[in-house]
Formats: sequence, C-alpha cells, structure tokens
Amino acid sequence: MNRTLNKTLLTRRSITFIILALAALMPVMRQNVFAQSQSQQQKAAAAHPFTIEFYYKVKWGHFDEFLELYKKNHYPILLRQKKLGRILEMSAAYPINHANEAARWDFRFTIVYKDAATAHEDFDDSAIIKELYPNQERFKKEEQRRFELLLEHTDVPLVIEDFKKW
Repeated sequence: MNRTLNKTLLTRRSITFIILALAALMPVMRQNVFAQSQSQQQKAAAAHPFTIEFYYKVKWGHFDEFLELYKKNHYPILLRQKKLGRILEMSAAYPINHANEAARWDFRFTIVYKDAATAHEDFDDSAIIKELYPNQERFKKEEQRRFELLLEHTDVPLVIEDFKKW
C-alpha cells in the first residue's frame, strides 16, 4: 500500500509540475503566435489599398463657406498626392436629408490610399503647400477659418469587404 501511495503522489506531483510549466509557457507561446499572425496580417494589408472616410460636421449655416475653403485649400493638396501615387481614388458625399444632431454629418470625403503604410505615414506636404499657395499668410488664415467652422471631424479607417471571397 505504501508503494501505491508513493506512486500516486509522484504522479500527482508530475501532473502538477507539467500543468504549472505549461501555464507559465502559455503567455509566451500565445504572444509569439499573435506576433506572427499580426505580422502576416500587416504584410497582407500593406499590399492592398487602404480606405479612410473623413466626416465633417459644420456649424449650422456655414456649410457653403466650409466647402469653398475645402475645395480651394485642401483638395488641391490631395490632388497633388494623387499625382505622386499616394492616393488612388477620392470621392465626396453630402447627405440629402438631415439627421438628428448627434448623428449629423455634413460632408464625407473618402480617400483610397495606395496601402495602409502610406495612409499612416507622417507625410510632409509643406513643399506642396508652399508651391500651391505662395501667399502662406492667406493660406494659413483660410485654413484656420475652415477649422473654426467645424463642430466635429472624424476619421474612419475602413475594411472594404470583397464579396468574391464570401
């Protein structure tokens, strides 16, 4: 009986040790698998166009002024980035009917970038701005005014689903 008791205790200790060892290794193994998975996802995403929708909520009665300044001072910069190959497509939309104040947006500008890395890199557009707008004082004043007209500005990165994969 003593041998059976010792074998049982030894087996329990072995099982406990194995469980504790596995428990200690799980976070490391999970982190490694997660890092590999994340790296693979990032590589895959880097090869595909990346879409961001920019939503603007403008102070009541100032939409026309906002849109005029957007077209004059911001859109040409985006066109130049498209010419450089950073942007693939752009589109603009406005709602026909208004929503309640909490859900309201007045202008949506959608940009399809070459890839996610391009969309998120810290691109220096100062040379473009200086070239397009030699009167920097006026440009800065008008851009300040454009942002003063905003109540809210939200950027929404999107995943565009490919229905062919469904």
